[in-house]
Amino acid sequence: MSTPKQVQVKIGHNGYTTEITAGKHSLVADEPKEVGGNDLGPNPYALLLSSLGSCTALTINMYANRKEWKLDEVLVGLSHSKEYAKDCDDCEQSNAKIDFIEREITLVGDLDDTQKARLMDIANKCPVHKTLHGKIEVATTLAGA
Repeated sequence: MSTPKQVQVKIGHNGYTTEITAGKHSLVADEPKEVGGNDLGPNPYALLLSSLGSCTALTINMYANRKEWKLDEVLVGLSHSKEYAKDCDDCEQSNAKIDFIEREITLVGDLDDTQKARLMDIANKCPVHKTLHGKIEVATTLAGA
């Protein structure tokens, strides 16, 4: 690649096993064996959910720490599916599907109902959540061209 990027991804001749470098951190993405992968790491959608889940937990935790609330632990469970769009203004096909992410948050600690409600509001303010709900453009270029 011609310029340094925040994340570098490399795939070779080892099925779908993909090496990811994010700064000084390395991880692996893959696909399950039943679809031709080696199952050596999470698939790309699991990584996307991991981004949203970790951002959610971090954002809630930061807010609770600033407020000095007694939050001991944040658990975020996520799942992804494709569902048929119920109300789709821009759908050209009646069978159009949309991505659906279900996020369940557990707050552990000595918190009252008002604090819990505020932390649930804060969950939607995490940067990854905002990115997923905003307009996203991906500019793709061929390196060396």
